Amino acid sequence: MTPMIDVVFLLIIFFLVSSHLAKREARMPLDLPVAGSHQNDDAVSNRITINVDRDQRIQMGGTIVPANRVVELLLSHQREHSAAAAVRIRTDRTVRYGAVEPLLRDIAQAGIIDITFAVHENH
Repeated sequence: MTPMIDVVFLLIIFFLVSSHLAKREARMPLDLPVAGSHQNDDAVSNRITINVDRDQRIQMGGTIVPANRVVELLLSHQREHSAAAAVRIRTDRTVRYGAVEPLLRDIAQAGIIDITFAVHENH
């Protein structure tokens, strides 16, 4: 009985830590692009957030990822969530489309079709 209780506590700790990291990566300080309209951001448990900072560094899961590993991580995310896999892209407004376009190709290559961009609404 004691080992089972230990496993349950470890699982609880794992989920608490992973949910904290997911919330933190969505709050990475970025000067997001401005859009004329937007949809409310519903919490999606099967979504991975990709941050692209001012220096065009890609961050996934709270760590900076080399461009050649992005497809591998996206494929793993797609295998884990299958058709429900989703991606949210957060970029600094100074990042040009040319830096984001390879990322979109990588997402398509992984077979993920649910893609959203984080923006600030223009008032």
